[in-house]
Amino acid sequence: MKLSLKQLGVYLFLVVFGCGAGLFGSRYLLLQNSSFQQLRNVTMASPPESVVPNSPSGVIGATGGDNVNFIATAVQKVGPAVVRINATRKVANPISDALKNPLLRRFFGEDEQPMPEERIERGTGSGFILSEDGELLTNAHVVADTDTVQVTLKDGRSLEGKVVGVDSVTDVAVVKIKANHLPTVKLGNSQNLIPGQWAIAIGNPLGLDNTVTIGIISATDRTSTQVGVPDKRVSFIQTDAAINPGNSGGPLLNAQGEVIGVNTAIRADAQGLGFAIPIETAARIANELFTKGRVEHPFLGVEMADLSPIKKQQINQENQLNIQQDVGIVIKGVTGDSPAKRGGLLPGDVIQKVNGKPVKTSAQVQKLVESSKVGDIIAIEVNRSGKIQTFKVQSGAYPERK
Repeated sequence: MKLSLKQLGVYLFLVVFGCGAGLFGSRYLLLQNSSFQQLRNVTMASPPESVVPNSPSGVIGATGGDNVNFIATAVQKVGPAVVRINATRKVANPISDALKNPLLRRFFGEDEQPMPEERIERGTGSGFILSEDGELLTNAHVVADTDTVQVTLKDGRSLEGKVVGVDSVTDVAVVKIKANHLPTVKLGNSQNLIPGQWAIAIGNPLGLDNTVTIGIISATDRTSTQVGVPDKRVSFIQTDAAINPGNSGGPLLNAQGEVIGVNTAIRADAQGLGFAIPIETAARIANELFTKGRVEHPFLGVEMADLSPIKKQQINQENQLNIQQDVGIVIKGVTGDSPAKRGGLLPGDVIQKVNGKPVKTSAQVQKLVESSKVGDIIAIEVNRSGKIQTFKVQSGAYPERK
């Protein structure tokens, strides 16, 4: 069969176009597969099962065709036990006090209606259910200065909650509602957390109920001073899971859906950083609040800092000390008439051991002291000007803030 020049040109074009389309299609398929693989890695949805590191079985829930991953499985288990807490409190009106000044009264006129001496302040936070009969755990700053709060369950019910106890030292509080057969959380273990592990936060940020955010454990054993709240007695968990106002008091979960911490939005300037109270601390405080209504914290009365070559120079200059060690835990200051002062500890002492246990960070010292009881004798071994000495200090009760 003879082909005209025009037909030959058309056939050649079709052959070339077909090859090009095949190559383009292969490249598109490759890119598509690559993108899908990246997306699958991010969501951790790997049909038919989601494999989770550090899980006892290695598997959390079947994903099947609905693409449910371990995050969704954890949230489904815990979400019903997370509540919204609305607190209303009366606070002093500073404008009212200012207008009592005679000069201002003359300026505004004696016949002006007086400003109310109190104003109503409303706040929203989160909490989670510990027991089927309505025992809840939340942050102290969520329910501070109020006796009753409004608790909203995920099923829509709104109940009045009684604030049973508040501990401002650890920022933990407990609330009781009258209800039965409630969904509860499962408490996990925060003692062996490793930076890089999954962290899931559930709460009500900005009033948006049951919001879920995810990240990782960024660090553990952050001291109260490092976090910027030196008046607290907590070694915080640090996470990059978003924790915003309203999240306070909600649970921080591990990959298995167990509560490992209580979220606390305590740093407004902490962009991309969140902090949580370890669940062991929160649960211990909650138990004491439910049984006794208050908590006593052992107190020594020392200000500590972790040493480094640069930190050593700074502390020596600021406190007129002569610390020689580059590492360790230095006592920067001792509170007057405190157990530490009565026990013989001095600024400049570098702590080596507590009750015979070697310590390397101030967080470890804080944990060991906090695990004791008020009135216990605590043996503190220090390096004082190159000489090792041991002092026995009887802990007192942490002074209440007025």
